[in-house]
Amino acid sequence: MILADGLGKTYVSGGRPLPVLRDVNLRISQEEFVAILGPSGSGKTTLLGLLAGLDKPSTGRVHLDGVDLSTLTEDERAGFRVRNVGFVFQTFHLLPTLTALENVLVPLELMGIGPAQGMREGAAELLERVGLGDRLGHYPAQLSGGEQQRVALARAFANRPRILFADEPTGNLDQETGGRAIELTEALNREARTTLVLVTHDLALAGRAHRIVRLAGGRVVEDSGAVVKQ
Repeated sequence: MILADGLGKTYVSGGRPLPVLRDVNLRISQEEFVAILGPSGSGKTTLLGLLAGLDKPSTGRVHLDGVDLSTLTEDERAGFRVRNVGFVFQTFHLLPTLTALENVLVPLELMGIGPAQGMREGAAELLERVGLGDRLGHYPAQLSGGEQQRVALARAFANRPRILFADEPTGNLDQETGGRAIELTEALNREARTTLVLVTHDLALAGRAHRIVRLAGGRVVEDSGAVVKQ
């Protein structure tokens, strides 16, 4: 489902090259739950952005579901993400002027489906599934952090994604609320048969994954318990 070959990313800072990722190779199978673990500055979020096609690598290629992202234009990559990819972020990224229900409908509207009655019912069902059936008309400012994260989770599954990327999804939540959010993510992921790639520095959260990939200094140093030789 996800294939990364020789992936690297270098930025320019102060006129000098700043390598963030170096020669990353990954194979992630359909329906696999993979946690990418590493300290701050190890390149986790940069890798997630490259795998999702949010950014272009300096070297290497990414294939998602058999599609080489390097062959797509920026608009084509955006269209591919809307149809195939879901996201859950640490900072939720809810639109403050939209209700919980309207936020969940956003991916469907981007797909050109529009807020038809059936779509609204599906979005409401997702919010009910995450325990927010009585919060459909509430705006983000009227919701707690845990409730906002659950809206973001429902939105991530609205377009029935084949791949779900989550970037520190519990970073802004207390331990109990974060644990519930992850349980919901796993449950929805199993039901939708989605491939899940989660970035975290939380060892307990990473331990729930089928497989752990560790980054250090922009390189993969461990994959599923086997040390990667450099």
